[in-house]
Amino acid sequence: MNKGGASVSITEQREAVYGAIEEAHPTGMSVQQIVAAVASMGEKLTEATFRKYVQLGLLPRSVRVGRKGKHQGSQGLYPASVVRQLQQIRGLMTQGYTIEQIQTRFLSVGGEIDSLSKELHRLLQQLERSQGADSLVRREIDEAHRLAASLVDKLRDVERRVTMQARLDRAAV
Repeated sequence: MNKGGASVSITEQREAVYGAIEEAHPTGMSVQQIVAAVASMGEKLTEATFRKYVQLGLLPRSVRVGRKGKHQGSQGLYPASVVRQLQQIRGLMTQGYTIEQIQTRFLSVGGEIDSLSKELHRLLQQLERSQGADSLVRREIDEAHRLAASLVDKLRDVERRVTMQARLDRAAV
């Protein structure tokens, strides 16, 4: 695949797919939608396996959302970022990591960083909508955006280092 004449790696292609899925489902995805999204990438995933990963704490729990209409009940929605997390889990498993190692070393903060990033973005958008025409407040909100992005980037860097150290520790055994 080319992007302006430059070759695009498989990782970049996958990241684009993950980004598109997350953008298309800002309020979350049902288990069936997640299974379909994984299948569209040529991978197999059953609902039972997905639910097992949730039970083991590898993936976040769903949020119950009511359906419109009388007697429609509610539906569990998962953040769209779970598709990306699933691929990370599977990648670590193919490298020989056990579920216990993945639980304790690799995924303990990744989902939390994603959640923090989304929550900061939501909060700042809410402030933007309510700030009015005050230019000083606008500058402070812009600065808060920069600080939030910097914080999330720093946390991701720390997470990468912790993950790399865990991999090096495992390789040394």
